[in-house]
Amino acid sequence: MRWPALDVAARQARLTNTCRVIAGPIDDAIAAEAAAAARAAAGLSRRDASVWSRDPGVQQTIANRLGWLDSPALMAESIDRLRAFADGVRRDFSHVVLLGMGGSSLAPEVLRAILGTSPGYPRFQMLDSTDPAAVLAAATPVDRTLYILASKSGGTIEPNSLAAHFRRLLEDARVRRWADHFLAITDAGTELAERARVDRFRDTFVNPSDIGGRYSALSFFGLVPAALMGQDVAALVGWGLAMLASTEPGPGDAADTTATDTMSRPAVALGLAIGAAALAGRDKLTLVVPPALEPFGLWVEQLVAESTGKSGVGVVPVMGETRGGANAYGADRLFVTVRLADAPHTADIREFQTAHAPVVAIDLPEPYALGAEFVRWEIATAVAAALLGINPFDEPNVRQAKDATRVLLDQYRMKGQLPASTPDRIGSDGVVLTLSRAARGDEGHQNPERLLTQLQPGDYLAILAYLGPGTDLADVLRAFRGAARDKTRAATTMGYGPRYLHSTGQLHKGGPNTGVFILITASPANDVAIPGEAFSFGTLEHAQALGDFASLDTAGRRALHVHLPAPDAHLLRNALQGLLAF
Repeated sequence: MRWPALDVAARQARLTNTCRVIAGPIDDAIAAEAAAAARAAAGLSRRDASVWSRDPGVQQTIANRLGWLDSPALMAESIDRLRAFADGVRRDFSHVVLLGMGGSSLAPEVLRAILGTSPGYPRFQMLDSTDPAAVLAAATPVDRTLYILASKSGGTIEPNSLAAHFRRLLEDARVRRWADHFLAITDAGTELAERARVDRFRDTFVNPSDIGGRYSALSFFGLVPAALMGQDVAALVGWGLAMLASTEPGPGDAADTTATDTMSRPAVALGLAIGAAALAGRDKLTLVVPPALEPFGLWVEQLVAESTGKSGVGVVPVMGETRGGANAYGADRLFVTVRLADAPHTADIREFQTAHAPVVAIDLPEPYALGAEFVRWEIATAVAAALLGINPFDEPNVRQAKDATRVLLDQYRMKGQLPASTPDRIGSDGVVLTLSRAARGDEGHQNPERLLTQLQPGDYLAILAYLGPGTDLADVLRAFRGAARDKTRAATTMGYGPRYLHSTGQLHKGGPNTGVFILITASPANDVAIPGEAFSFGTLEHAQALGDFASLDTAGRRALHVHLPAPDAHLLRNALQGLLAF
């Protein structure tokens, strides 16, 4: 075995029996799909793109997106480089700020929140928002800060705008060589790779271009930040290799594989459960984790939603929802509980069985087994997508909101303002409510406060907040989310813009038309200019929100835009309480 120091065989043994499926109402669906799941997993191991499509052109595209299966091995060969780079950074910097979006930033945030930063390493924080308050909250001593500009395409507007802002701060602080404070992580041949070379960034880590952003956790996008936090990158890689090894098919014909055989493979079992549940009408994948693991849900959410939500089908990941009684849930749930191995699942399993729902119980042998968990969910998502007849490696609807935003910003450059639609109601407190055409209905009019009455069994409620990092606003959103779930029994999701545009945004427009959306914006208390642009961060954020609302409208989604005259918790609470008064 290569890399004996990574203890892959020992770790693989510890992954045995770490995924238990208590199928309950989907037992028949599990049995019916077991052989198909085994074939999908075997095809994945062979890099056989026909698992997901019969179209030769699509197959070629898929073949160019399977590099994540080789990435742990590439990272195993890069451990010494990662460690040496981190040692140099810790000598020169006290802070690291990651500028990214979607898959380029969520895995590092999970690693930071769960594994933390080792003593003696720079303080690490992530910035994946264009909200002016979030930009201002990311202030650090610029002369002691390294900025990671992470972008697969190299042309994403959010991290590039943030990079321009922090470059200006470095220049204003008269830092002699601003580029020494920048590190690029990107694909080969991108505009960012060239800019980093020309401007002479401190370093550039070039990721293989056949790794999609949401599958990039165990690549340079995830492991460069991990090394800068002083984490044990060898352990993360070793666990990832162990999960890959546990998925390799054994001898025999996959077509004859039984459900019991498939369930013995920890990643394939999860994929079978997710796909079979969705085919049985239980497409609300509800992740239940202890507080210490809660950030992991953000990464799972973007992986599952962006991979499966297309062609009018998909799995709706539900993360961070408050617990409710058995009567709070509809018949569309699959619950997945994730615990460290020494924390029992028993109470959770009994609770969800009382709700007559299937349950998957996953054990993490240790915190660094996050490396295995990333791979488990990547494989499971690919397997589930095969059962659903979906290509999990494209994102055909993500471009819609980006294009709509670009049109709006072009209009702003010409006219100095963003276009405004006709509102359905303006409150005495200045709160503006605007419905999409689908939410207005065939008669062309509807009371905005009655939006939640449009939720039907099997629907879900999505709260999309373009708001800053204030805990008071977050508390209001959390309380409303729980109250809405309890009143309607609908599954609820919540995402912050523009981050969700690069993840669940694909599901919102490309998945089943079962979502009801509440999109929230607020005029910023303090705006921040973007160097070199005619628009500010506040304008960019608002254009992104308007662009997504327009995309939801075009896709025939039921949506409500709530605009606040200020990011004020009292205004937000009153507006949302009005939606519950039906």
